[in-house]
Amino acid sequence: MRFAIFLSLTLVASVYAADGDGSVNISGETKTWHNVILTLDGPEADETGKPNPFTHYQMDVVFAHESGKPSYKVPGYFAADGNAAESSASSGNKWRAHLSPDKPGKWTYEVEFKGGGKELAPFHGKIGDFEIEASNKTGRDLRARGRLQYVGERYLQFAGDGTRFLKAGPDAPETLLAYLDFDGTEALNPKKGPLKTWEPHVRDWREGNPTWKDGKGKGLIGALNYLASKGLNAFSFLTYNAGGDGDNVWPFVSRDETLRYDCSKLDQWGIVFDHATPQGLYLHFKLQETENDDNRRGQKDEAKTVETALDGGALGPERKLYLRELIARYGHHLALNWNLGEENTQSTDEARAMAEFILETDPYDHPIVVHTYPNQQDKVYPPLLGEGSVLTGASLQNGWSQVHQRTLKWVRESEKSEKPWVVANDEQGPANLGVPPDPGYQGFDGIAKPKEGAGKPYNWKDIRRETLWGNLMAGGAGVEYYFGYSLPENDLLCQDFRSRDKSWDACRIALDFFREQKIPFWEMQPRDQLVGNAKGESGKAWCLAKQGEVYLAYVPKGQELPDLGKPEMSKAIFNPATGKKEDLDSSQDRLLLIRSTSP
Repeated sequence: MRFAIFLSLTLVASVYAADGDGSVNISGETKTWHNVILTLDGPEADETGKPNPFTHYQMDVVFAHESGKPSYKVPGYFAADGNAAESSASSGNKWRAHLSPDKPGKWTYEVEFKGGGKELAPFHGKIGDFEIEASNKTGRDLRARGRLQYVGERYLQFAGDGTRFLKAGPDAPETLLAYLDFDGTEALNPKKGPLKTWEPHVRDWREGNPTWKDGKGKGLIGALNYLASKGLNAFSFLTYNAGGDGDNVWPFVSRDETLRYDCSKLDQWGIVFDHATPQGLYLHFKLQETENDDNRRGQKDEAKTVETALDGGALGPERKLYLRELIARYGHHLALNWNLGEENTQSTDEARAMAEFILETDPYDHPIVVHTYPNQQDKVYPPLLGEGSVLTGASLQNGWSQVHQRTLKWVRESEKSEKPWVVANDEQGPANLGVPPDPGYQGFDGIAKPKEGAGKPYNWKDIRRETLWGNLMAGGAGVEYYFGYSLPENDLLCQDFRSRDKSWDACRIALDFFREQKIPFWEMQPRDQLVGNAKGESGKAWCLAKQGEVYLAYVPKGQELPDLGKPEMSKAIFNPATGKKEDLDSSQDRLLLIRSTSP
């Protein structure tokens, strides 16, 4: 009996001996806009142990500038041994929170730590301070520009340098994170959604770039390098697709354990996301796939759900924890949006509740957008417009040649509601084709051929005109390109972004044109009626204008240049294929830029 009592006491003592003493360490680069990491030595826990560290404990840290503003309440998370990306540890006593400070000077912190709903000593109430210097970054690095914010306008604005943002990048593959090099990642539908190696982009990895576990990660890190090298500034990915097309991405320790998170996998995701920041890449978080949000797609049984829909689509404990974990681990990134889900089918109330919880939890108020089917937009979007909604934008899915009109519709509808939306075009139909690969890639002839009666054939040049410039000339915020499901390097299988190299060049040229010509697009309005196109139709001229000061017209081949502005204003013709000033005739598409010469 004495031995049993002694053994029991020894085991209890060993558990408590593993708990941390509440000490706090500040790491990372202590500069404005950088990732400053607070690590607390807290209670010992295990991903699959008791109590569940993700539901029993809650850590928040209040960071405040010495001036009193700003002050951020940042959610924390269980970080296992603090080095899980390398060690694959599932247990430890490290707890973390991330700050991206926006002012130099002294910052203070105060830890709030609860266990079972009660303040937990000696962790709760820990205080301290640290000094922040100005960032030393330049160029593409987002830390040179600050946090990208919704400011009540059609375009996002960087808080550091005040510039506005137009985006371009891939919307595919949706299974970007289904990567063999991530811990705990498996393909449950390997024929349709196999795991990726990202082998074609290993050659784009550079010495000094991050890896984990003796060189893993080079392919995906190299893929981000390639996107940046093409002048792109965004990419997207699903963080949860259990039960969906791919059925190979989730943040949990296993597919169905939705209240327990895989610390090492999520740290490895974090290495990739961290690398996006110096590469100037915006993170488009698609929080769920249509097949697993609640499966309401017009069925007679409106209550039908799938098992992998967190809380059946409602805002319950699974969904709240999921959102909190993502925000805690990745919300410090400077340029991102939270998309409620691909082709979202939640009810209006469910979407509102989810968006409001994100806003309440995210200390940095990142943009929150919504995506749905083309034929559902007129039903889904209107109730989410207006000052009473926390949604800040639409992620549009439309036919490739319908982009201008559909962008224009939601730009105008949101402005009528007195809360302008940031309207991007992120998925192009038809669903089986999307944006085609380049001519010659894997023997592909470069022409996307819709099924009979489903539209005319098209190529990357048509995408450049109708999708890219169609969105930009409608007052849109930019594009992400979807790869369809039947062409080479499609939406589930793509591992080689070079398959659309020509399309990326076209995107870079368009973004460079707006920057190099110093076009104040955020002060301009879509005014197609000025070029004889009152309905904003495809195949006709489009116009952006700040009337009396600057006009930009996209004039398709076969049409004469419109008479815009006053005779004394300067006029120049540019080639949208090159972004350069050229003397072009009506056999080619042209950009007409007209400016006031008055000081």
